[in-house]
Amino acid sequence: MTKSADPDRSRRGAAAAGRSHAADPARGQRPHRAPRAARADANRAPRVPLTKERIVAAALRLVEDRGVAGLTTRRLGGSLGCEAMSVYHHFPNKQHLLDSMVEHAIAGVPEPSPDLDPIERLRFLGREYRAMAHRFPRLFHLVALHRLNMPAGVAFIERMLGHFHAAVPDDRLAAQAFRIFGYYVIGAALDETSGYAAGPSAARTVAAPLIARECPRLAAAAPFFKRPWFDSTFDLGFEIMLKGIADLRARALAAPHGAPKPVIHPKPR
Repeated sequence: MTKSADPDRSRRGAAAAGRSHAADPARGQRPHRAPRAARADANRAPRVPLTKERIVAAALRLVEDRGVAGLTTRRLGGSLGCEAMSVYHHFPNKQHLLDSMVEHAIAGVPEPSPDLDPIERLRFLGREYRAMAHRFPRLFHLVALHRLNMPAGVAFIERMLGHFHAAVPDDRLAAQAFRIFGYYVIGAALDETSGYAAGPSAARTVAAPLIARECPRLAAAAPFFKRPWFDSTFDLGFEIMLKGIADLRARALAAPHGAPKPVIHPKPR
């Protein structure tokens, strides 16, 4: 009796024959294909190493977008394509990161040429410091109020004091000139980046018609408080201040034993 053909057995035999052909070099071996996951890894761009410099740069961008209060390790990790915990391998906490951001900002104030006159060096430094504030407007209030009591900060202050002592060769007057300079340049930069124009507003504001009617001097001055006048106003006050420091320098150089020291009575406590 003739047995009927088994379809399943025929299919299994064909499959086995196909495998043997594929494995036989003489019959032409099929090229090996890597697993899908391996192919995906090969096509993926190489991961950029996470460094302190990358973290600081991303944090600065985030602060300019959302402000210092909006800087979180979760958002920072998301912008860097890493877990938030990865940031802590480089910065133990947010304060350490903020310190590094301040260091980055002040490092952007370049050193003036030693060929410049001492007063010209101060002019250069004041303009460059203000430019730095405008590069980081939403970070600058932190830079302005930071005590700079980290290594890079005290080195920055020492460098600045060297220029002031070159301009006014007297320890006390150089220190006071440095403070006066800071009052003006830092105060102006704060006002321009986060001061009056961006400061808190009253719950109930005064209407413009009332100001025009009741406060004519304010109405006349208001146009000159706006951004188009920032440069002109800064330059006016800055040059007045530098003239005062130049006068101190002339007196210090003319005095046989240093600059005359005005009598300053301390305030009673």
